[in-house]
Amino acid sequence: MNLNRSVSIGQSEFRCPCHACAFFNSRDEEYDLLVPFSKDGAEAGERVFQVVDKAHLGLRREKLEAAGIDVAKAEQKGQLEIRPWESAYLRGNRFDQYAMLDLIREVLEGGRASGFPMTRLWANMEWALQDLPGVHDIVEYETRLNEFLPQYDDVVVCTYDLSKFSAPVVMDIMRTHPQVIVGGVLQENPFYVPPKEFLAELSGRPR
Repeated sequence: MNLNRSVSIGQSEFRCPCHACAFFNSRDEEYDLLVPFSKDGAEAGERVFQVVDKAHLGLRREKLEAAGIDVAKAEQKGQLEIRPWESAYLRGNRFDQYAMLDLIREVLEGGRASGFPMTRLWANMEWALQDLPGVHDIVEYETRLNEFLPQYDDVVVCTYDLSKFSAPVVMDIMRTHPQVIVGGVLQENPFYVPPKEFLAELSGRPR
């Protein structure tokens, strides 16, 4: 692993690995920041893995194409993969945090095994707003990601629409990410709590 690799999001440059929560006020704001981030990865020969609401799959492909990514070619080569929630977080019409943790490992290991120098993973998290079994485990899931993501020289960005998530959930989500993107600026997160400590806190909360 090259843990000193430098990557840019917007005007921010940082070193890998990275697990960031990105808070946005609109979809356009999200695209303005993360489409160029995806293009940079594609041009560098890295793997780009994305998870999005199936209703927005067409728009996502259009945005990537408009940025200069040959989406069909990249997908054919296995460099780009865009999955709907139903093929990732909501398989079986429910959220199984342990199955999803395994999937993230598989994606990162698969990128490495396929010869890609790094994987850039961009995941929209609004699936957690649906009334489905398991979705309330999102904070625990985000916490458990930190148990293994530091072992990978990759970038994982989880995006949240501030207009749709409650303030208590936003605060918990912020505390589960070592890095945070607010107002288009990525920075080390002073509110981050290590997984062992946060899991102990969660276990003491009423279910």
